[in-house]
Amino acid sequence: MRKWIRVSIPLIITSILLSFAFKPKEEVKVPETLKVNKPTAVLFPKNKTLNAKMLMAPPFLGSSYIGFKEALAFKESRGNYFTINTLGYLGKYQFGIGTLQLMGVYNATLFLNDPILQEQAFHTNIARNKWILRKDIERFVGATIGGIEITESGMLAAAHLAGAGNVKRYLRSWGAFDVSDSYGTNIANYMKKFSGYDVSHIAMKRNPKV
Repeated sequence: MRKWIRVSIPLIITSILLSFAFKPKEEVKVPETLKVNKPTAVLFPKNKTLNAKMLMAPPFLGSSYIGFKEALAFKESRGNYFTINTLGYLGKYQFGIGTLQLMGVYNATLFLNDPILQEQAFHTNIARNKWILRKDIERFVGATIGGIEITESGMLAAAHLAGAGNVKRYLRSWGAFDVSDSYGTNIANYMKKFSGYDVSHIAMKRNPKV
């Protein structure tokens, strides 16, 4: 009797499971309100076209210092640590050899292959330019030149582009003196593009080294 039970129980369980497996599925009815009968509306704004500039945008990090340096890096190199432009400027922030030497960096190959060193150099250069421009920051921040509100971050970005000395001349001439880099970007452009970032916590330093 026990042997019959041991044999029959697995057969019964298997039969039950097989009956569920081969049971015809009930047709699932989709409510009319959920059916798609025509193309859905695209959420992209009407009368707008998608272009390459919209696909290449810097990371949005607000008006913080990180937002400032990443936006500037995107403008300079698309944020690429390992690039050299046609004029020989290096890395994520496109430093020239002369500027690097002022901060104690003499090995271009080492610099190009060291992202941490590049970040340190950027921070050091901001502190150096802030020292050079300290009187102009105090005098001109809040003023308007050529329709552009002068901010500390705009001045420091322009100094990165054209040098702090040229930024001084631009400010003290009230915009009459302006210079452009080899690609046509001028001081006024950087003053406007990089205005309004919070760089207040960067301490100014005289002749800092990396």
